[in-house]
Amino acid sequence: MSILYCSLDAKEFNRIAACESAKEIWKKLEVTYEGTNQVKETKFGMLVRKYELFSMMPEESISKMFTRFTDIINSLKALGKDYTNVEHVRKILWSLPKKWEPKVTVITEAKDLSKLSLDELLGSLMTHEIT
Repeated sequence: MSILYCSLDAKEFNRIAACESAKEIWKKLEVTYEGTNQVKETKFGMLVRKYELFSMMPEESISKMFTRFTDIINSLKALGKDYTNVEHVRKILWSLPKKWEPKVTVITEAKDLSKLSLDELLGSLMTHEIT
């Protein structure tokens, strides 16, 4: 309990001061920051929906799109949902606008998507965006 006490600021300490065990402190902090199971499931559902409907916004750069995508997949991973690298690569390629179709075709025909990392894909798309 003292390790938990030492790691919290005054505001957080006041929240858990009445707790009688480390487990009780941990549960209270968990609900405070992660929410109840119902909140977690709602967040999970919203994130899965964001992932499924993900697409590049008009006038958005590749790097900004990747940042948004990474935020979604990291949040999903924290809630226990982990997609494969191939699923991520395909999702990015499918989320690009129609003007990117020739580049998507080149990537899918020239590269083995099961071995293509997100970083390699990002590099390839950024190079194309610059040119």
